[in-house]
Amino acid sequence: MKVLVLNSGSSSIKYQFFDTEQKIALAKGMVERIGMSSAVLTHTPHGKEKIRIVGEILDHSIAIEYVIAVLLSPNHGVIKDKKEIDAVGHRVVHGGETFSGSVLITDQVMNAIKENIELAPLHNPPNIKGINATKEQLPNVPQVAVFDTAFHVQMPPKAFLYGIPYELYRKYKIRRYGFHGTSHRYVSERAAALLNRPIEKLKIITAHLGNGCSMAAVDCGKSVDTTMGFTPLEGLLMGTRSGDMDPSVILYIMGKEGLSISEANTLLNKHSGLIGLSGESSDMREIENAVLEGNKKAKNAFDVFTYRIKKYIGAYAAAMGGLDAVVFTGGIGENSDMVRKDVCADMEFLGIKLDENLNKNPQGEAVISSEDSKVKVLRIPTNEELVIALDTEKIVRDQLNNLPS
Repeated sequence: MKVLVLNSGSSSIKYQFFDTEQKIALAKGMVERIGMSSAVLTHTPHGKEKIRIVGEILDHSIAIEYVIAVLLSPNHGVIKDKKEIDAVGHRVVHGGETFSGSVLITDQVMNAIKENIELAPLHNPPNIKGINATKEQLPNVPQVAVFDTAFHVQMPPKAFLYGIPYELYRKYKIRRYGFHGTSHRYVSERAAALLNRPIEKLKIITAHLGNGCSMAAVDCGKSVDTTMGFTPLEGLLMGTRSGDMDPSVILYIMGKEGLSISEANTLLNKHSGLIGLSGESSDMREIENAVLEGNKKAKNAFDVFTYRIKKYIGAYAAAMGGLDAVVFTGGIGENSDMVRKDVCADMEFLGIKLDENLNKNPQGEAVISSEDSKVKVLRIPTNEELVIALDTEKIVRDQLNNLPS
């Protein structure tokens, strides 16, 4: 099956076009600056050079029209007819408590996504725009929604409830939702495959580390806890987000600095984390360079970053009553041997023993722990788009198989 995977933002659309049988992206690209006269489409067919198209793209519908046109292009395309697009899979950020898995998009599903706008006001609206635009351009093609939150929805109440009056949870749906679910699911399943063990018998901690960071405790293939909470702000230190902190701190700062709710939100989400602590950058590569040059603020930022990951490994091992594997993924998790080394240092008591050479030079999906390490440590590049494509294929095939003969 050939599946178009879309990730729609407020002024951008990222796309990949998959052949699910071969599990490869035939083409990938991005439309940026939607709504402006100088919008840009970048497109890279598999095995070919990237091209760049600049033009006026006024809305998401026109953006999807551009994507389809470039997929059909005689010089740069990968299909000859739009009928070759068998299905479209959409990344949707928030499914609330409604969705515990991917679903075929119907009017009922669209209403539920709209109902969850309050929980993700910056993300669900553009996701909806992308779905509606696709319906305009490909009216007879089935569409599937794959939710960032779905993998975590079945966490037990002891993991998702906050210590606030229960009525506030009932009234406003305030609970831990977690995010990056597609990534955590993918790398935990790949870890089980690499270890040649059934995921139903494994206790895995996954660490998705990038500009946004989260960890998950995956027990027997199910997420039983995760670091991000009601919003993506909770948990680990991130590029520009504060992560865990005493709630009174922000109330104190608001009082001292005279900040509005909006300004406080911007402080915690845009000016905190690595950039806030270091004063240097939100990019871990630049933080590491500054650390090697003796920059103390950068060293503090680096140490807080890795220390929190280490703490959650201990916490999640305790929560699951054991640990078989730790998986690093995401831009930092995949590429920073310095972060992986610092996180795993002095963890032999838990059965974690890193192989220094394997950690420095991992190739693709790799076990980077020593042979005698009781807990396996893995570096696995994430592929959320492939998960969306495969989920979309499965749901569409299931629908076709259930049609009356």
